[in-house]
Amino acid sequence: MAVIEARGLSKAYGGKTAVVDLSFRVEPGSVTGFLGPNGSGKSTTMRLMLGLDNGTGTTTFDGREFRELDEPMRQVGALLEAKPFHPTRKARNHLRVLAAANGIPDSRIDDVLELVGLTSVSRGKPKSFSLGMGQRLGIAAALLGDPHTLILDEPSNGLDPQGINWLRKLLRQLASEGRAIFVSSHLLSEMALLADQLVVIGRGHLITSGPVAEFVSSSTRTSVIVRSPDMDRLAPLLAERGGYVVTSPDASYAVTGLSQEQVGDSAHEVGARLYELMTRSATLEEAFLDATGLSEEFVGHPRDGEPHLAPPSGQS
Repeated sequence: MAVIEARGLSKAYGGKTAVVDLSFRVEPGSVTGFLGPNGSGKSTTMRLMLGLDNGTGTTTFDGREFRELDEPMRQVGALLEAKPFHPTRKARNHLRVLAAANGIPDSRIDDVLELVGLTSVSRGKPKSFSLGMGQRLGIAAALLGDPHTLILDEPSNGLDPQGINWLRKLLRQLASEGRAIFVSSHLLSEMALLADQLVVIGRGHLITSGPVAEFVSSSTRTSVIVRSPDMDRLAPLLAERGGYVVTSPDASYAVTGLSQEQVGDSAHEVGARLYELMTRSATLEEAFLDATGLSEEFVGHPRDGEPHLAPPSGQS
């Protein structure tokens, strides 16, 4: 199965840099989530990977660039925009055109339509489809050639909760078959369930890449929760060993900078009683906000006394 390797991807629009010297790998047999704030360059990066935008750098799929692939849909399936089809062509005919251009038999069309749940509307025109149905048709097109690699930009947009659950199970199954899955999403709670690996960018620069668990554990919001009546003895030792102790509203203490084992050993040394000792892991959302807080492209600044408004959506 293919490894995706991006090297030195860069792109600027009218003097404004969108992607800067971006390099990462996507391994087969795993789902790699692609995260970044709005305007961070995610969509541009995916277009560069497939040679759809002019820029610098290269992306190879099992050692070959996309333009070098014979019958590319048999090797790389992609969904980069919502409703990527002619609105008056019937859904099945849309897939037939793609299949004919890539030497794919018509029998495969029926397979993918059933897989994405569109068999009953296969003779309908996509202009009448909801966003979620359009996404399903786009996913069907990406899967048409039974490729070893998938590149999907926000594939869960427009899907209802049942559809999101279906998509997660589908992508996990495809990854378990040894395929390389590279998928972006703004639904961080869903990405926490879906992805094994992450590539995180901000303002076109790579922030980090690696396993989800490592990214979350590195967050400053991961802490050890301690409840003890002897914190007057324990807290100074924890601070001496590099811990940062904060009092919580419920009279417990949150300790960062030390592991649960280190806190427990310290308590034993000073004879501090422990009524509670546990590690509270940061969520993916918290880790993401910590990592990308300084790289947001669009940041709202509310006036005093007014609620903070969500940033406007922008091109990612």
